Amino acid sequence: MPRLTPPPLTQEPEVLHPVLGATLGPCAHAVLGDPGGVTQFGVHLEMLPPGSRSSFRHWHETEDEMVCMLSGSVMLIEVRETPLHPGDVAAWPAGSPAGHCLENRSETEARYLTIGSRHAVDRIHDPDHDLITEKTGSGRRSFHADGRERMSP
Repeated sequence: MPRLTPPPLTQEPEVLHPVLGATLGPCAHAVLGDPGGVTQFGVHLEMLPPGSRSSFRHWHETEDEMVCMLSGSVMLIEVRETPLHPGDVAAWPAGSPAGHCLENRSETEARYLTIGSRHAVDRIHDPDHDLITEKTGSGRRSFHADGRERMSP
């Protein structure tokens, strides 16, 4: 396979979470795996500006996930907080129930790789917001932890 030129970062608008009605702050990303024909796992280059979060704290039932810090620093938020710096790696096997997200509390942007499984079906748990999202292909359904369907705000 020839060397690939990464696509430019796509700036994502700050949008409201469809169920929680809250924002994470701006971010940018580039999909790296698709241009190389990778289909069994996803690879994204992500840029997190100061004050932004990667996601709400979450965990996946069927998907492995990991990050590798390239530049800048973020706070890894799990049950406790851990600073991540360039060269640091964090990984979460499928079913790790603590949940995780990254928050940029520094004065400079942070860049990192996100690598994870690409399963068509998954359940994503958001332990801080009583939210479980069922993913089936491009479809999404949201539930409370007790199983009641959850509607958008």
